[in-house]
This record gives sequence, structure tokens and C-alpha cells, in this order.
Amino acid sequence: MRTDMKRWIAIAWVALPLAAMADESQLALKDAPGRTVVLANCTMCHSVDYVLTNSPFMDHKAREAEVAKMRNAFKAPISDADARIIVDYLAANDGSDAMKAAAK
Repeated sequence: MRTDMKRWIAIAWVALPLAAMADESQLALKDAPGRTVVLANCTMCHSVDYVLTNSPFMDHKAREAEVAKMRNAFKAPISDADARIIVDYLAANDGSDAMKAAAK
């Protein structure tokens, strides 16, 4: 029984700090108009890391569809105005639209 207890303590000693680190975002949203709206709406359910690592491959239309899915299928309480700001912010600051603009 003591060996089992020591094993669980050792597992907890390693796992708890890792779980705490998993909560911390490693990426940051670019400081630009719309950033606070993205943070207020998207990070209710997602980490900033999730938003940034999933949006670079989307164009404007795909991003609009994704925000519509969050609102309609998952019932995210995002207003029409905020939805437009989110899509425009991500299009301008992350993803294929931003990469195309930077390449010009």
C-alpha cells in the first residue's frame, strides 16, 4: 500500500505542474483594432493558442462560416457586430488573408 501511495504522489508531483502549464497561452493576439472583441468572445471557450493555430489556414469566407458555426451550432453569445469584428480582425492579423497582403 505504501508503494501505491508513493507512486500516486510521484504522478501528482509531475502531473499537476503540467496541467497548470497547459492553461497558459504561449501565443498572443496582435495588438490591433478588434483584439479586445476577439479576446472577450473567443476565449470564453478557446485558448488564444487554439484560435491562432486553427485560423491561419482560413480565408475570409471560411472564417465567417466558422464564427457562424460557433454562434448557431454551439450557441456562442456573439453579436452580429462582434462577429464581423472577429472575422475582420483575424483576416487582417492572422491567416491566409494576412499572408496574401504581406506577400504583395
